[in-house]
Amino acid sequence: MPDEQPPPEPPTPRELGQAAASHLGGDWQLDADVPPAAAAEPELPAPPNRGVDTPRSPRSPAPEPPPPPSPAQIVEAMLFVGGHPLTPATACAAVRGLTPEAFQTAVDTLNRRYRAQNRPYLIQPRDGGYVLGVLPAYRGLRERLFGGPREARLSPQAVDVLSVVAYRQPVGKAEIDAVRGTDSGSVLRQLVRLGLIAVQHRAEAGTREVRYGTTPRFLQLFGLGSLDELPRLGDTESVTG
Repeated sequence: MPDEQPPPEPPTPRELGQAAASHLGGDWQLDADVPPAAAAEPELPAPPNRGVDTPRSPRSPAPEPPPPPSPAQIVEAMLFVGGHPLTPATACAAVRGLTPEAFQTAVDTLNRRYRAQNRPYLIQPRDGGYVLGVLPAYRGLRERLFGGPREARLSPQAVDVLSVVAYRQPVGKAEIDAVRGTDSGSVLRQLVRLGLIAVQHRAEAGTREVRYGTTPRFLQLFGLGSLDELPRLGDTESVTG
C-alpha cells in the first residue's frame, strides 16, 4: 500500500484573510499587533478639571420659612394646653413682648372667629383668667362622657350643703348648720374629699372656725363658667337635676 499522506493543515486566520483580500481586491491584512479576539476596553471618563468650574444643574429655590405665629395663635395654643385658667399675667410672662392689651385683643378676636365659624366652644372667663369651654347646648355631651351631678352620687344632704356653700361662701360650719338645722360636719368632709369645696379661710387666732368655698371642679361638674352663672336662689334644683 502506498504511504498515506498526513491531512493538510487548516489555513491560519492570516491565510484566510489574505485569500479574502485577493478575492475582493485591494491590499488588506490583519493587524499583527492586536489579537483578533481582543475586546475593545471602554473608555474611562476624564477626571474633572479642578481648575475650571464645571456648570451645575439649576436647583429649585429653598422653601421660605413659615411666618411667625400671631398673638391670637399663641394665646389659642396656650388655652388648648389646659390646666388652670389662663390669666393675662401668666400669658405675658410666657411670651416675650405680649402685653395685657394684646392678650385681651387676641381673646376677643378668637371668640369672634369661633362665633363666625359656629364652633361649639368659646373662651370663657373663670377665676380671673380664661378657659376654653363648650357652649351650653353641648354640656349634655360632656356629662355623657364624664358624668354629671347624678353620676357623682351626691346625696340630697350633700347637695343641700353644697348649695349653702355655693351661695354663702366663704361660709363656716356653724352658719351651714344653722341654715340646715342639723350637723353638717361629715357632709363637709365628704365634699372636701370629692374636691367640690375647699377651705378658703383658715381659723384666726382665738377662734376655731374655718370657712369653705367651692372649687373649679364644682364649676366644671355643674357646667358653670363662673359663680355669676349660679341660678337664682330657689332654682338650685334645676342645677342638680
